[in-house]
Amino acid sequence: MNNRFLVCGGDLRQVEIANTLSDYGYAVGLYGFPQEVELKPSVKLFSILNKALEFADVIILPLPCSLDNKTINMPMSGKRLLISELFEQIQNSQIVVAGHVSSAITGIAQQYNVYMLDYYDREELKVLNAIPTVEGALKIAMEETVFTIHGSRCMVTGYGRIGKLLCHTLKSLGAVVTASARTQSDLAWIKTFGYDAVKTASIESIVSAQDIIFNTIPSTIFDKKILERVSKDCLIIDLASKPGGVDIKAASLLGIKTIWALSIPGKVAPVTAGRIIADTIINLMKELVV
Repeated sequence: MNNRFLVCGGDLRQVEIANTLSDYGYAVGLYGFPQEVELKPSVKLFSILNKALEFADVIILPLPCSLDNKTINMPMSGKRLLISELFEQIQNSQIVVAGHVSSAITGIAQQYNVYMLDYYDREELKVLNAIPTVEGALKIAMEETVFTIHGSRCMVTGYGRIGKLLCHTLKSLGAVVTASARTQSDLAWIKTFGYDAVKTASIESIVSAQDIIFNTIPSTIFDKKILERVSKDCLIIDLASKPGGVDIKAASLLGIKTIWALSIPGKVAPVTAGRIIADTIINLMKELVV
């Protein structure tokens, strides 16, 4: 297996990726970070891109790898790195792994004949990433309300990976949990675990009774019509990726407190999130060898 990794850009999750891979015995370099970051002694910090690339067999890009489809996501660096500038220096023998790769970035990779894999497509990462996401969502709920989770009426829209774990955790804390789903099989599982079940298309009839609403569906479920039924005392926490599931402007005009909580793992638990990504990348690399 290729054993020289360059972690290029990102936030504190990427620092932990570098440290974790170093702990596993791999040679690791880091680019796009200030000198002050806390690194294991064996991790090499590069300030010159071509020197960093010469070091690596595998280049690890952030999650998400870009916010604009033009530049690498490098919030901790004062430098700006164009995706095209990076890809034109990648050798045929090198592998690029990145998170949440858009079709536009895939097209740029093809243009420069770069072999790139998306580690965010991996199921183990999405499942494990739900843990810090749920913990972060609960942290927000506790900080932004004046009542306990215990006894509160909580609705979770969407019953995917995050929705399942969130419902389980809320119920364990004593909340009265309602979950929404589109399919009959998901609604059956919701009932099986003891939550109240409602079809996502029918949430308008019950939103007025909720104290906290957690959305996990990345399309506009909470439009003006639905939001008009929501209590002014209700807190909405939108966990969905862009474009989100709540009409933020309408919620604001209606006086409903809404928090769009993007990229929670990197904000509340970057060490855990980084380790999850590192382990996922190792799994990916091992499968390439088979």
